[in-house]
Amino acid sequence: MTQTQNKSNGSIIAIVTMMFLYAMIAFVTNLAAPIGVVMKSDPEVGDSNFLAMMGNFMNFLAYLFMGIPAGKMLVKAGYKKTAMVGVGLGLIGVLVQFISGFEALEGYSDNVVYLTGAFISGVSVCLLNTVVNPMLNLIGGGGNRGNQLNMIGGTFNSLAATLTPMLVGALIGQVTKETDFADINLVLYIAMAVFAVAFIVLALVPIKEPELGKVTAETKFEHSPWKFRHFVLGTIGIFIYVGIEVGVPGTLNFYLSDMTDKGAGLLANAAAIGGMVAGTYWLLMLVGRIIGSAIASKVSSKTMTMVVTAVGMILIVCAMLLDKTNTVAMPVFTGTGFEMATVPMSAMLLVLCGLCTSVMWTSIFNLATEGLGKYTAAASGIFMMMVVGGGVLPLIQNAIADSSLGYMISYIVPLLGLAYLFFYAVSGCKNVNTDIPVD
Repeated sequence: MTQTQNKSNGSIIAIVTMMFLYAMIAFVTNLAAPIGVVMKSDPEVGDSNFLAMMGNFMNFLAYLFMGIPAGKMLVKAGYKKTAMVGVGLGLIGVLVQFISGFEALEGYSDNVVYLTGAFISGVSVCLLNTVVNPMLNLIGGGGNRGNQLNMIGGTFNSLAATLTPMLVGALIGQVTKETDFADINLVLYIAMAVFAVAFIVLALVPIKEPELGKVTAETKFEHSPWKFRHFVLGTIGIFIYVGIEVGVPGTLNFYLSDMTDKGAGLLANAAAIGGMVAGTYWLLMLVGRIIGSAIASKVSSKTMTMVVTAVGMILIVCAMLLDKTNTVAMPVFTGTGFEMATVPMSAMLLVLCGLCTSVMWTSIFNLATEGLGKYTAAASGIFMMMVVGGGVLPLIQNAIADSSLGYMISYIVPLLGLAYLFFYAVSGCKNVNTDIPVD
């Protein structure tokens, strides 16, 4: 076998492995919002959207603490070892969440244990994200090809993200005061099994480190990623984007779960319907990423971001202006099949935002790391730190939803975020520091 063939096979194995990790990231991350519906039913939580979103907050808070250390681990230990540590922590995190369902834990105890597990899981997905994004970008040689590989990985991410709230919603069904974490044990069993298998696979499969942008402990860094203006603005963009991606469907899930057949015509098992409708958002992200993967080699990240942020702003403004009495029938998966459920038209418009957010992560990541060379690994760690926006912005949004302003006004948070991302795509992403050596 020639050296070229060996290199090609190594790249294929690495790409397939990264795609699998992409799916795992979404599976673990998207457990938080639907499980929050269970947490919200706890009398100790007091039907608070803010407190119910704490699991999601703890998951993303881990990024703030682990982002930069994850980047340093990537430099010193390499992609494979960093991924294995991430998968191992993921298994521990899900196990702790499983323990929170034990009957021996009552009152606030089960919530505290669950939040601890959510934080550990957040550390896990932070490490995995630090690995998959730069590795696929570097394997693809950067530019449109690197963007395309991340788009394809994003389709697997979206598939897992779609199925997770649907599965949890089907298990929860009608939420009552007796509903607890033990009701979603099946999902946690699946998650633990997936992590265990992934760890074994990673240990056995050889993964070749990408040559492009490769650094070691001996590599000298004369500067840092913070010296690049487009990277700094991009980190702010990632903070905002993840907050939008999580806040739109997460708040929508709470909004619909609060409704009954006396409200907007939903079925009695409103929590299940809420999970299925929110799951449709992630399904549309899957569709968007499939489309994005097909056109990414021809359409620039800059153009993609400009278009989707503009359309997203239009959809959210329309959703905010519509009254919840304006309803529409849309197909939802109820656990046994598909059927039509009547939901506010604003909910359908927010679900359509999934098509817009689908291509933002990879586009912003590529725009912000383009031209960084040896600083890419460190930049990825900083990027991961800013993913904490997925916990902060939804928390702010749901604090507004808890107030007298209500759910729809709370969408001013993602609306303003989209406006910033539009600015970044138009002018903020330009690399004005090309004089800094990156080899």
